[in-house]
Amino acid sequence: MIRLTKVFHFETAHAIHGYDGKCKNIHGHSYELHVTICGETPKTDFIPAPGFIVDFKEIKQAGQEVLQLMDHKIVLSETYLTMHPELKLHENLVIWDYEPTAENILLHIKRIFDRNLPATVKPVHLKLYETKDSYAEWLAD
Repeated sequence: MIRLTKVFHFETAHAIHGYDGKCKNIHGHSYELHVTICGETPKTDFIPAPGFIVDFKEIKQAGQEVLQLMDHKIVLSETYLTMHPELKLHENLVIWDYEPTAENILLHIKRIFDRNLPATVKPVHLKLYETKDSYAEWLAD
């Protein structure tokens, strides 16, 4: 099996409603996202011309929706905003039905890649670093 990985970076702020710790307040992270995809493994020794399972630029294009949605945005849940209605005035606000934890951000990103990648490939491993030493990870079954 051949797998390809593209790395993305974005800056996002969030807060977690119902959490009794520092993350209950709006704060930001410099996220690093690793997107690993795979496609059909060639039946021959080499991949026929042009020699790609998928071009890296197609993975990059698929990730543009993630960057547009997340980069330099504040992601908050509808529940959080119910408790803090004054925040609804921010122009860079993204509102979700669920809490924007690292796990939920990763699952949201997976849906975006599922929708935007060419039909010949699929994500098999996603890793989202929230800090340089903490990450959420998704692996295909």
